[in-house]
Amino acid sequence: MFKSLEEAKKFIEEEDIKMVDFMMIDLNGRWRHLTIPADRFDEDTLRNGIGFDGSNYGFAPVEKSDMVFVPDLSTAYIDPFMEIPTLAMIGDVYVISVPENYRFDQDPRNVAKHAEEYLKNTGIADEMIIGPEFEFHVFDHISYSTEPHQSGFKIDAGQADWNKNDEEDNLGYKMPHKGGYHMAPPQDVLYDFRSRVTMLMENQGIKVKYHHHEVGGPGQLEIEVEFGSVTEMADKTMMTKYLIKNQAIAEGRTATFMPKPLYDEAGNGMHIHMQLFKDGKPLFYDENGYSQLSDTAMYFMGGILKHIKALCAFTNPSTNSFKRLVPGYEAPVTIGFATANRSSVIRIPAYAKDPDKKRFEVRNPDGTCNPYYAYAAILMAGIDGIKNKMDPVEAGFGPYDFNLYTLSDQDKVKIKSLPKTLDEALDELEKDNEFLTESGVFPERLIELWLENKRADTKKHTQMPTPMEFDMYYDL
Repeated sequence: MFKSLEEAKKFIEEEDIKMVDFMMIDLNGRWRHLTIPADRFDEDTLRNGIGFDGSNYGFAPVEKSDMVFVPDLSTAYIDPFMEIPTLAMIGDVYVISVPENYRFDQDPRNVAKHAEEYLKNTGIADEMIIGPEFEFHVFDHISYSTEPHQSGFKIDAGQADWNKNDEEDNLGYKMPHKGGYHMAPPQDVLYDFRSRVTMLMENQGIKVKYHHHEVGGPGQLEIEVEFGSVTEMADKTMMTKYLIKNQAIAEGRTATFMPKPLYDEAGNGMHIHMQLFKDGKPLFYDENGYSQLSDTAMYFMGGILKHIKALCAFTNPSTNSFKRLVPGYEAPVTIGFATANRSSVIRIPAYAKDPDKKRFEVRNPDGTCNPYYAYAAILMAGIDGIKNKMDPVEAGFGPYDFNLYTLSDQDKVKIKSLPKTLDEALDELEKDNEFLTESGVFPERLIELWLENKRADTKKHTQMPTPMEFDMYYDL
């Protein structure tokens, strides 16, 4: 939004801004923030930053946790949800040092920027542009408990099929079970909500391609956005989630990007479309290639497919992620590529025919990821594929231009599968991470911290009895 402090100060005065809010991303990909009165925002804020405890963000051990964040003026926006006029901006993390502070290598934005710099330095391309698809649920009620003596959750959505027999406040027109795809009003009661969110996104510079109701009957929605560079789209991913969640709360609802909040309904993915450009020219198009893809595109795919199991530790970093990656719900389970095949982990859209639109999408990621790490990791895998000319056909990854869900058991064993649990994905990352640490893009300490953090999640999850286990085993 701004190129200089003078521009920002002028805007603050003209718009009568009272507060300046600094938004930070922690290790797991959650927003943190700190606010100062607008008249305290000055040159020192940009030069020396604002101190904070990095250990509470998951970044560093307590004995070395004092850090500063420096706001990025280009990310500034007016927060539409604050009662007091507030200008917000994203901050970058720096390590306190003499004579000058320096960028903290584990900072999510630093990792994404470093990956983009590495791409340029290889000479392969000037930039990767990506376009995420945001799938999420909007519910009318959520409650849950994980206490030692009781656990469970309760979700409700007025439009859900399970409310068709409700004797109060029921006008019919419920969304069919697994039948919500592109449904229209009156079943689609969240149409105006999506339009309001779309306008908020547009106001923040996030260009929306379209929005619609998704397959999941009880409030599953999708908003797809136009393409942007890696760090830019990571910023916009965080902003999109912020706008959706806060608009839902403002309307007395609740939004979640959990991959699988409901049993036996479609889950929430975050499919990522991608392209490479150099000197303004697309690198993924070749009219004579498979599905009009160039060798560069095929090698890029080959790198992703080779490292996809390790990538899952960053693109699907929750225990809940792997409850989505199961057959029968339009989510990928096998490692391969194909054209217009939604059962493949990499899908090449058949409708993208023009050279500057030729692309493919990776379908396994979901919204629980830290987008900076996830997008950077995908880019690093693709670069590794190009550098080593990893042909996905020679490696046996396809093309799988048939329904992978309906294969016989005999044929299924011939095709490699995505990890079935977060623990399995973490094991793969532990074995396969050299492609991430090239040029120091992913610091080794960050990978160690990530593994420690996520293993703690899996331990907690596996040790907790679930209601389903009581249903299955209590009487044995």
